[in-house]
Amino acid sequence: MNPDDKKFAFLVLGIPLVGLVYCGLGIVAMSSIAVVREYPIVSGGTFILLPFCIAAYTWISASAKAYKK
Repeated sequence: MNPDDKKFAFLVLGIPLVGLVYCGLGIVAMSSIAVVREYPIVSGGTFILLPFCIAAYTWISASAKAYKK
């Protein structure tokens, strides 16, 4: 199996599964942690911004790497 095939398999299978686990953790946190229920705007914003910041960092890093070439 080529390294490119492994990357593609991770993109197709791994990322959606990680997303489902992340959503499940968010639902569990919302139902069981009192602080999360008490401050829904802050906790929801954090829950949304965390994957967005990771994606933006990955996108900008890849763009900078491609721009250097």
